[in-house]
Parts: sequence; C-alpha cells; structure tokens
Amino acid sequence: MGRMLYSAALVGALLATTSYAAAECGRVTIANMNWQSGEVLANIDQIILSEGYGCEAELLAGDTVPSITSMVERGQPDIVPEGWVNVVPDIVGHGLSEERIVIASEPLIEGGVAGIWIPSYLAEEHPEITTLQDVLERPELFPAPEDASKGGIVTSPQGWGAATIMSQLFKANGGEEAGFVLVDPGSAAGLDGSLARAYERKEPWVGYYWAPTAMMGKYPMVRLDLGAPYDEEEWDRCTTVAECPDPQPTEWPRDTVQTLVTTEFAERAGPALDYLQARAWMNDTVNEISAYMTDNQATGEDGAFYFLNNYEDIWSEWVSPDVAERVKSSL
Repeated sequence: MGRMLYSAALVGALLATTSYAAAECGRVTIANMNWQSGEVLANIDQIILSEGYGCEAELLAGDTVPSITSMVERGQPDIVPEGWVNVVPDIVGHGLSEERIVIASEPLIEGGVAGIWIPSYLAEEHPEITTLQDVLERPELFPAPEDASKGGIVTSPQGWGAATIMSQLFKANGGEEAGFVLVDPGSAAGLDGSLARAYERKEPWVGYYWAPTAMMGKYPMVRLDLGAPYDEEEWDRCTTVAECPDPQPTEWPRDTVQTLVTTEFAERAGPALDYLQARAWMNDTVNEISAYMTDNQATGEDGAFYFLNNYEDIWSEWVSPDVAERVKSSL
C-alpha cells in the first residue's frame, strides 16, 4: 500500500510539473526556414519543446526577411531558430531597441562561415598552401576550364552578394596579375557540380563556398586565410560595393547567426527559454546532418529525428536530465 501511494504521488507530481511547464510555455510558433540547417533546427526545437517541455509547438513556413520582420512588427513567430541577422541589421536593431525581441543564443558556435576553400585532400597533398596568396603563386595547379594557361578560381553565381565580394577580393589581391581568372559556375547547381566533380576525381579546386551546408558534410574542405585581418570599414566601403575601383585585402567576416525570440515569449517561456539559450552546435555536426538529409532526400523532421537518435551526447547537454528522458521516451 505504501509503494502504491508513493507511486501515485510521484505520478501526480510529474503530471503537475508537466502541466505547469505547458501552462508557462503554451502555444509557440517556430519559423521553419527554407534551407536545411534552419529547417532541421526548427524541427528539433518543435520536438524538444513539445515532448520535453509540454509546449504546443507549431512550425510556420519562413525565410529570413519576412520571418524576422513579422516577429518585430506583429509578434509572430515566437521563435526564429536560425536568424542570419547580418541580412537585416536595421530590422533586428529596431526590434531590440523597442524591446520587441530578444537574442536567446547563437546556435552556430562558429557562426556562418563563407570564404575561399580548397578540398581537404589538396590541403594534405600541398601543406604549403594555406592562404589565397599561396594559391595565386600556383596558377598551373588550378587550370581554368576554358583556358588552361591561366589559373581558375570558382566564384559564386552572378546575382549573389558573394559574387561582388569575390570579384573585389580578386582585384584586391592581384588575381589577374597573378595569371588567374574568375570562373562563373552559372548557378548554385553549377557551383555544387564543379566542386563535386573535382572531389570525385581528386583534382585541384579552389573557390567560393560556405558552411554549414550538406556539401561541406559530404566533401570536407579547408578554408584559406585571405592574408589580412578583417577590416569592417574596408568591407563596407569597397569589398561589398561592385563599383568601388580600389578594393584592399581583408578577411571575409563570419556571419552572425542568432536565435531570436519575442519578448512576450521570453517572459512566459520559463525553463523552455533555458533550452534555447543552451542550444548550440558546431558547423561540422550541421554539415553531417545536412549531408544525411541530401543523400536520403530527408525532410527537416527526418533530419531532426536522425539527430536526436544519433547525437544524444550533444543535445542531452542542452536540457535537464528529466527533459532528456521525456524526449528520449518520445523517440
């Protein structure tokens, strides 16, 4: 009888705790971004907030500009899990100054990393190549596809902001004088295809890419040092301005990626906010999950369950032991 009473009391306490957490958290809307890392993180948040904290978590289709703008102006969604805030600095700044949103965390520990890369096998074969200038000294190692007498650096597709940056960095570092040309891949698919072909044939390749992405998970790459520290004034003055005639060398800055939440949600979230503040992962992990999703034509939900089932050592550090047990039981 004593054991039965104890068990009943324990169940009652657990139900009360869960009900309290749900009452605090309530209905939560989460921006489900239209790229892999943002999509899988939104689904992970939905599962953990629902199963671990008793929230009524709902995904809303989203993208950087409309989701963050809506959050600031209308208070929805409650959470933007992966906000690339460099794209909308004025909107984010306005939301913070008006106390409509708060920054919960930076989910990508290393930030968003763009730059000029070489394959890891090439870095191992040529350990002397660590900087862009090292590449520019070896045009014969990187023959351009249309003119093998010149070296070729693969740029981003035209129309992307990175195309201007690549062009300006190429000029700033004397790429043409070194016997190189920029190679336009034509499209995102063309960029991926160029890298994949080189990797599968173990051929030299150098060009623009970024992380975290599925390609980086499938084809390990090494980012080149651009030979100069990041100069914010120069970046704004000339590196990002196509018409600027005199670009100077500068490092490519890392993008700031933040989890944003509405102030209203932050004030009622209780322990759920602790999870969002603790939740962060390395780009290599995101690359691996993204590569799994690409290879298996998996959805963001599939990717989230794959992560929760195979990377418990990572996500269990984001939550308390009792929350971890509830999430594991739901899987």
